[in-house]
Amino acid sequence: MEDIAQQTPPHPLDPDYSQQRDTPASAAGPGRGMFLLVGLILAALFGAAIVYGIRDRSKHEEQLKTTTDAAAVPTVNTTYPSGGATSAEITLPGNVQAFIETPIYARTNGYLKKWYYDIGAHVKKGALLATIETPEVDQQLEQSKAELERIQANAALAGVTSDRWQALLAKHAVSQQEADQNKSNYIAAEAAVDSSRANVRRLEELQGYERILAPFDGTITARNTDIGDLIDAGTSNPRELFHLASMGTLRVFVAVPEVYADKIQNGEAATLTQDSRPGEVIAGKVVRNSSAINTSTRTLNVEVEVNNTTGRLLPGAYVFVHFKLPPGTHVVTIPSNALIFRSEGLQVGVVHGDRVELRRITIGHDFGSTVEVTSGVDTHDQIILDPSDSLTANTVVHPNLQAAKGAH
Repeated sequence: MEDIAQQTPPHPLDPDYSQQRDTPASAAGPGRGMFLLVGLILAALFGAAIVYGIRDRSKHEEQLKTTTDAAAVPTVNTTYPSGGATSAEITLPGNVQAFIETPIYARTNGYLKKWYYDIGAHVKKGALLATIETPEVDQQLEQSKAELERIQANAALAGVTSDRWQALLAKHAVSQQEADQNKSNYIAAEAAVDSSRANVRRLEELQGYERILAPFDGTITARNTDIGDLIDAGTSNPRELFHLASMGTLRVFVAVPEVYADKIQNGEAATLTQDSRPGEVIAGKVVRNSSAINTSTRTLNVEVEVNNTTGRLLPGAYVFVHFKLPPGTHVVTIPSNALIFRSEGLQVGVVHGDRVELRRITIGHDFGSTVEVTSGVDTHDQIILDPSDSLTANTVVHPNLQAAKGAH
């Protein structure tokens, strides 16, 4: 108890308190207080370091997660559909033909005596193209004319005889039978005259075929005969002497696909271009169509008429015909690379905020780099360009808006 009393610290009111307080620290023991203070400081620093490390690591983990999540969201290029094509145009190949074109054959046999026009020559209707020597036809015509004179003489004699017998019948000098017989002979002789005269005219027509004439104004595009050639018009496969084409007006025939058949109307304008004269545009007009779809090609045969007085086009040329199509109603135009081809049908990806919606669409016309859409999207829908095969609905994306392309 005395030891405990001795270890009890003095009270501040104790007279010895001030003396004990002023006692040096070295007299209290070998630095125990200092060691305790240093230990507490080190422990506090260590604890603070641990707390700071844990917080810093947590912060870095959150930043890494945020960065990873952001990197996992794909960036897609987007654009807005443009309005319906106000000047839609289709370009189709066309075949140029002369407005009137015909081969010219001989109608009589003989030898070509002379030709007067060669290829490229412009001729008028009725112009003499060539002459044919037909000695056999000439001799037959002379013979037929002589035969006609003989038959006419016999018919005249039969007429006189019939008149005489009719006079004798009036005097009752001959019988009615004999008078009728002579009258019948006269009628038969007149018929023979008509037959012979028709044969003469036939041979004269054949003789007229010795002159090959142009049936209409045009250009000689082929000459397949020469002086001295044998002309045989009686064969099953006669040889063409000349080929004549009228080029003042040309016909251009175009096979229009069935999908555009109802868009091409008679009377509408069309333009023509050709590779041989790049940059030159030739005006034409739709004049008629076949009014039926070809079951083999599923096309409508359309005829475009072109004024060719300047000779800019040649029959047989290959040209491109441009047709203006009427604009559709409530349609938009989108790039072709926005289309998604899947088993669900034709689709496009539409971005709402940062999520994707797959929307089915209906195609009107395909213009190549762009397509006309009649339903499914509108001008305010932000569509995805070059969508990936793995794109699904509700996918989170970063839209990167591109400049909208104009209508086709």
